[in-house]
Amino acid sequence: MYPGTWARKAPDHPATIMSGGPLDGIVQTYAELDERSVRLARVFAEAGLGPGDHVAVVSENRPEVFEAYWAAVRSGLVVTAVNSHLTPDEAAYIVDDCEAQVLVVSAALPGLAEAVVAGTPRVRRRLAVGGSVAGHEDYEGALAAVSAAPLEHEPAGSDMLYSSGTTGRPKGILRPLPERRVDEPGDAMLEVFAPVYGFDRDTVYYSPAPQYHSAPLRFGAMTHAVGGTLVIADRFDAERALADIERFRITHSQWVPTMFVRLLKLPAEVRARYDVSSLRVAVHAAAPCPVEVKRRMIEWWGPVLEEYYSSTESPGQTRISSAEWLAHPGSVGRATVGVLRICDDAGAEVGPRQVGTIYFERDEPTFSYHGDPAKTADSRHPRHPNWSTTGDLGYVDEDGWLFLTDRKAFMIISGGVNIYPQEIEDAFALHPAVHDVGVVGMPDEEMGEQVLAVVVPAEGAAPGPELERELLEFVRTRIARYKCPRRVDFTDSLPRTPTGKLVKRRIVERYR
Repeated sequence: MYPGTWARKAPDHPATIMSGGPLDGIVQTYAELDERSVRLARVFAEAGLGPGDHVAVVSENRPEVFEAYWAAVRSGLVVTAVNSHLTPDEAAYIVDDCEAQVLVVSAALPGLAEAVVAGTPRVRRRLAVGGSVAGHEDYEGALAAVSAAPLEHEPAGSDMLYSSGTTGRPKGILRPLPERRVDEPGDAMLEVFAPVYGFDRDTVYYSPAPQYHSAPLRFGAMTHAVGGTLVIADRFDAERALADIERFRITHSQWVPTMFVRLLKLPAEVRARYDVSSLRVAVHAAAPCPVEVKRRMIEWWGPVLEEYYSSTESPGQTRISSAEWLAHPGSVGRATVGVLRICDDAGAEVGPRQVGTIYFERDEPTFSYHGDPAKTADSRHPRHPNWSTTGDLGYVDEDGWLFLTDRKAFMIISGGVNIYPQEIEDAFALHPAVHDVGVVGMPDEEMGEQVLAVVVPAEGAAPGPELERELLEFVRTRIARYKCPRRVDFTDSLPRTPTGKLVKRRIVERYR
């Protein structure tokens, strides 16, 4: 199923509703979503794109993101949603690396849209949404200039979203293109999530997170696939989220633990002000949820919290309901897709409650890293090529309940967003006052973790507040602001092995 199904059955049913910002209250029906995605699919075709080719979208939360998604998915194309908070160089790298031939950008990001042009020479057509941008076609004009008749052939496409690599450069997670038409069954999201969480035509799904993340994009598309209504918040605000649940009678929603923390920090009288009884399912994922935070959310919202553990790569999945979690607090569930395998560094399986790398066994691998065969090989078990991992660590108990103990070695998760220290360290390393640097994540009550940089000053550089400010300003010009450290500490030396490898565990132990 896809929007065209519901454009025929229920053309006036709301497909998308915006909440907050300049588009607040804007409703897009299924007839409108279908027609606009058809027209955009023709724009892609006129640009010479065919099955397997790539398009990219850089935008804040707005309905056109899903128009572009469905235009690609009904054309056999691969769509990449790019983080709109990246620097121009970071965004241009992803657009160019995914080999996008058409780029859809928001006019609300004019500096970014214009700045990526030089670094994206593969792009044939550039479309600006919501206003004019120098060097870009008007999105509305491009849609109006083509036919509203669907393409004769509509093979199903897919997405290719990006996850940072071990070198700090993001890597595209490529999944095989489906061998079916867009209106034929076989969509993995529908088969895995829709029946379990009860997504159907009566669903009103609330998405308060950025659409360039995998879960908001894919769950939003799943809502459209079943004919439900997707309510998109322009950004997350704790009290407004409660007001939106009441305003739109939200039935389904998805969150990250940081959002729960901010909701719980609202004054009791504010939390009591809003009716959240319409909620049937509140999904959360992206990062481990502190036990006390989840317990309090279940006490407040009732047993509607549903957690799953997976990743953008989707090598497998675990799930856990509220009732199951209360019996196994801290667990992320038992395997529902794939077979869990916990292995030591040598690849041997370990027993219950022994920490190791988390693998999922499948009939065959479900993803690869675009243009990076070495990283793809690293994601496979050394002796079982159909066992895949994203590098997360954890253990299972005697009954098969999975508990996470770390995330991709010392990857930092702040507000549900993955941050890789290597990229930050590389940015610091360019400063002449830095002799050595290590970046780690430290506990933070609200964000889960905050970024800490530990710097060995170069000879002649004076450590202190002035150098800290200088270094932070330097880094902010090179990487996205959300990746930047909250603070810089100075030290005489950092622990390294004889081969030069930074021993980050000892840094973390020093501070914790």
